[in-house]
Amino acid sequence: MITIYNFPRGRGIRPIWLCEEMGLPYRIVPVAFPPAPEYRAINPLGQVPFLEDEGGVAINESIAMLFYLAETYGPTPLLPHKNSKEFARVLQMTIFGEATLGASLNPIMIDHFLLPEEQKRGPLLKVIKERVEQQIVFVDKMLGDHPYLAGEDFTIADISVIYALGLGRNALKPLSENLSAYVQRCTSRPAYERTSKAKY
Repeated sequence: MITIYNFPRGRGIRPIWLCEEMGLPYRIVPVAFPPAPEYRAINPLGQVPFLEDEGGVAINESIAMLFYLAETYGPTPLLPHKNSKEFARVLQMTIFGEATLGASLNPIMIDHFLLPEEQKRGPLLKVIKERVEQQIVFVDKMLGDHPYLAGEDFTIADISVIYALGLGRNALKPLSENLSAYVQRCTSRPAYERTSKAKY
């Protein structure tokens, strides 16, 4: 059984969403904040998500989980075949969703939600926000007039990027009409709706 440790709205939404898209059985184990010593015993970083699977599989990183699940329980159109022209785009944009956009959003989220008022809006925040805005424009350009980032088909790249776009929705400028329609299209999928109702 696939086990995903997460807290509500955590990055574990990505592998949960993929499990729903692929029809894979899984269970969610809620993690408190700060994490309990019992959780740190299995995941010393104390972060979420964390995935366990049969055969001793135990991994951090939501993007690694997407590739693991798609490769292990596929083939699936959510991860195009390596010989297809869409594969490189899916590889790029899946990693971009966390390594570039998600990572850039982290300090903005910390500033917005965690820092005391007197420490908010530090000197680097303006620079970081400008970079994030450029990254969002890049997503818009990569999407173009296609329904999804790899073209006509929904893939793990969309799962990755949609989560990242959701991270910044309360702290950044409104999305373009094109990206807003894209977010609506992805989050209207039945698998996402089931993901959003998952019980912790």
